[in-house]
Amino acid sequence: MPDVNIKIGERNFSVTCQAGEEHFLESAAKMLDTEAATLLKQIGRIPEERMLLMSGLMLADKTAGLEDKVGALEAKLATQETLIAELRREISEAPVPEPVEPERVEVAVIPEIVMDTMDALAKRAETLAQEAQGKVAGS
Repeated sequence: MPDVNIKIGERNFSVTCQAGEEHFLESAAKMLDTEAATLLKQIGRIPEERMLLMSGLMLADKTAGLEDKVGALEAKLATQETLIAELRREISEAPVPEPVEPERVEVAVIPEIVMDTMDALAKRAETLAQEAQGKVAGS
């Protein structure tokens, strides 16, 4: 079993763990060190046992809060899953509507000469608008 050197609250410790578990031990030690650093900033130098106890209690408090949140989210998830199951059941039991024939819409075809006339009128209207702007600007 490997020995891992960790640092908690400015103190070094050598801890033995299972092979392959070193990363998890170092991660846990880092969380404990973060809490110990908070204590040291607030209180200053404290005995090793008290620092470790208080750091552990602070982590336990955070863990309890997270467990409460997880429990609430699991309950909400269960409620949503029940609702989804009910909606799926309602959908599967709902009668299938009869197919509706699409409404037929007839569109009149506009003769080409009408389109050409409308285009000519639009161009003439643009020309008149430009001439009017020119006269207003020249005034």
